[in-house]
Amino acid sequence: MDFASLIGIFSGISLIISAIFLAGDIRSFVNVPGMMIVLGGTMAATLLTFTFREVAAAFRAAAFAFTKDREDPNAAVETMIRICNVGRKKGLLELANLEPDSDFLKKACGLIADGSQEEEVRAALRTEIDSLKMRHFAVQDVFKKMGAYAPAFGMLGTLIGLVQMLSKLADPSAIGPAMAVALLTTFYGSLLSTMIFLPIAGKLKTRTISEVMQLEIMLEGSIAVMKGSNPLMIYEALSSFIPLRDRLPLEKMDVRQGAA
Repeated sequence: MDFASLIGIFSGISLIISAIFLAGDIRSFVNVPGMMIVLGGTMAATLLTFTFREVAAAFRAAAFAFTKDREDPNAAVETMIRICNVGRKKGLLELANLEPDSDFLKKACGLIADGSQEEEVRAALRTEIDSLKMRHFAVQDVFKKMGAYAPAFGMLGTLIGLVQMLSKLADPSAIGPAMAVALLTTFYGSLLSTMIFLPIAGKLKTRTISEVMQLEIMLEGSIAVMKGSNPLMIYEALSSFIPLRDRLPLEKMDVRQGAA
């Protein structure tokens, strides 16, 4: 569970609601027509921009990003050193029998065991990384677009409310509800954009950066295994991807030969 995200969302919403309570009545900020304009319009525009499958995939990815902890890059370094030990003691052909959790790493081990050249391995794995970036970009773009659409529909709702207000100036009792729609739709659009959609897009981007770093570690580690580098050299090369304060010393890593 990503507690930082949960704390951010709940604290932000709680502070906004508390400010509303301190300044007046929260019921004044509930307007069904305004919600219909902003939420309905944002979802409609999103479905016009993307396919239903892409939108559903984006929401699944968001749920995954907020519920699963980020992977530790030190674990990837440990895995590559263990694979190095297997290759040095049993030969590179033995890598084909490994069953790593990562499909990416499994592909790398298969390519190495098959006797592929360094350029071929690097090109194949680089294609996998680039494809992952493109898929993740498409998911992030869904929430970026929603973050842009929500304020736009908020302004559209404001115009609708102003037109309704101006058309009923002769009836003072109708001016208040129309003005509420005019103001609250802008509020709803800004709230959804700044508190929900854009932060989710940012969260997905950070997860992409983290996952790409994991794959880069596996790629460079695989090339080092092909070259027959020793575990210390592999550790020094791969730990460079990790900030100094977060690096786990080699002596504290579990790099005993075993399943990757």
